[in-house]
Amino acid sequence: MAETEIALFTPMVPPGRSAETVQNRNGFLTRRATLAPATADAEARTVEVIWSTGAPVRRRDMAGPYIECLSLAPEAVDLSRLEGASVLDAHRQTAVRDVLGSVRSAAVDGRRGTALIQFSARPEVEPVWQDVLAGILRHVSVGYSVEDWAETTENGARVLTAVRWTPHEISLVPTPADPGAHIRMETEMTETPDTVATDNTAQGRHDIVEAGNDVRNRRCTVPNGNGATNRTEANGEIRSIARIAGLDQSWIDGQIDADANPDAARRAAFDALAKRSAPAIRTEQVRVEMGQSHDDPALRARQMGEALYARINPRHEISEPARRYAYSTPVDMAKELLTLRGESTMALSPASLVTRALHTNSDFPIILGDTVGRVLRDAYQAAPSGIRRLGRQTTARDFRAVNKIMLGEAPLLEKLNEHGEIKAGTMAEAREAYKVETWARKIGITRQVLVNDDLGAFADLARRMGQAAAETEARILVTLLEAGSGNGPTLSDGKTLFHADHGNKAGTGAAISDATLSAARLALRTQKGIEDRTIRVTPRNLLVPPALETTAEKWLASIAPATAADVNPFSGSLSLVVEPRLSSATRWYVTADPGEIDGLEFAYLSGAEGPQVESRSGWDVDGVEIRVILDFGAGFIDHRGWFMNAGA
Repeated sequence: MAETEIALFTPMVPPGRSAETVQNRNGFLTRRATLAPATADAEARTVEVIWSTGAPVRRRDMAGPYIECLSLAPEAVDLSRLEGASVLDAHRQTAVRDVLGSVRSAAVDGRRGTALIQFSARPEVEPVWQDVLAGILRHVSVGYSVEDWAETTENGARVLTAVRWTPHEISLVPTPADPGAHIRMETEMTETPDTVATDNTAQGRHDIVEAGNDVRNRRCTVPNGNGATNRTEANGEIRSIARIAGLDQSWIDGQIDADANPDAARRAAFDALAKRSAPAIRTEQVRVEMGQSHDDPALRARQMGEALYARINPRHEISEPARRYAYSTPVDMAKELLTLRGESTMALSPASLVTRALHTNSDFPIILGDTVGRVLRDAYQAAPSGIRRLGRQTTARDFRAVNKIMLGEAPLLEKLNEHGEIKAGTMAEAREAYKVETWARKIGITRQVLVNDDLGAFADLARRMGQAAAETEARILVTLLEAGSGNGPTLSDGKTLFHADHGNKAGTGAAISDATLSAARLALRTQKGIEDRTIRVTPRNLLVPPALETTAEKWLASIAPATAADVNPFSGSLSLVVEPRLSSATRWYVTADPGEIDGLEFAYLSGAEGPQVESRSGWDVDGVEIRVILDFGAGFIDHRGWFMNAGA
């Protein structure tokens, strides 16, 4: 299309139906029209479509609002580009897959534009073709450009008529927004109503069509002041009458095609109701509420487990459904579970109740496992871990190696030369990897503990397992940090984490002081990126073993100096982190914020963050066996956020 051409789309309207105009996200206007599947040839994969009826619509340009009309005179429409053009998927034309078929022939007869289109036999097009045959996809839209306009004035409105224009392609498009629009499936393509109109208020536009016997003298109908024609109002009332009387779409079509007014439509509706033998249609609203049954085993198990946990942890605010079990012992719960399963509990001792519940009811181990899980997670979250604060948490999808790619610094901008040429830049990258592994342990809760209702021992066991899970994570991280004789793990460049070439290791070990802290801070501030350019690394944390905790506190303390020489430059600039698991009593570290730069990273298996609890009736123990599983892994992604001093 030439630079001055405007890409528009025009509707095709079957007998007794209306066009709709909408604006897509690219700013192009599209007009909907209907597909006639009754004309389909399944063997040849062809179908006839009406791609234009010249329906006028409201538009707006720099000069203000106007009515747009299309001339369908044969001499006004250039079909040279439409014959053989592509049939597209919703006007998309970015790839070959967007082409659904091609236009085999096209014509205009003064009243409408018609075409024969053929669909491709490609496998991906077959579902579209089947929907066309089924009448599911039955709307098309045509894209065209306008070469010449004729401007007139009618009823005070500006009217622009396209008197020379060229269609370019035909597309299958979704159903029009107007819910009252009805698509006729007849094969006749010659009948034309005198006037067809629609008020498409959902889109805020009004489409009016007037088809006369003389196309060259046909005029656009300008909407009245409230935005709708009398015919549109009548059609809307006819649809309301049909909806109230329970009449179908064919009755509506007959009234609209006959240009019936509302009074005539009401009389016809009464006649139709009198002839119909079936009772009037009644519409009733049925309200269905979905909820959980209190006898649901899974729900009951959660309630009992929460009640046991509330007895162990009085600070827990028990939920209302679980309150009925607030004072139940494990024996009471075992008895209720057996009763709900229809088993007799008469004359059974507490030990027998627990034994039978363990071996005949899968809910009982679930209840105990839920309770253990709650206590274990509380202890796990409360267990202190200094080094864990210095890492970044993430998740892994599976147990395969987690590959972390680090991009280098973005290329610097360059001044444009006199030719305005912009040069392409590149970014270097590096890769580190680690993987998530499974750590597990099994514990047992004996039948004696359950019978005795010894919740103290029960809670103590679960609490210790939670602390053990946290301790496992911390030891994994410390072992990783102290690998390589204290120099850390070997990275992908073949060098240890702390190495002279990395610029993050003190040349000589020394105690914490103004001088050594300044050297550590300077080393981080002047770190170079992958492309050997200085990057931003801000020291945030001082990691020390317990033996250096008092010394570190002195050098980070806030004081009121009497002179400038007494000022503590590190007061408030570093946060103290104490890790009791560090093996060296002298080695200390300065680290950056893990949210600012890559460094230590640890991961859980996706959906299994923290320790997971599983339970079953015990075979190795006379009671319940509970497994604690931790899917956890860690690795150093980059060396630039960590500095180490061996100390003295």
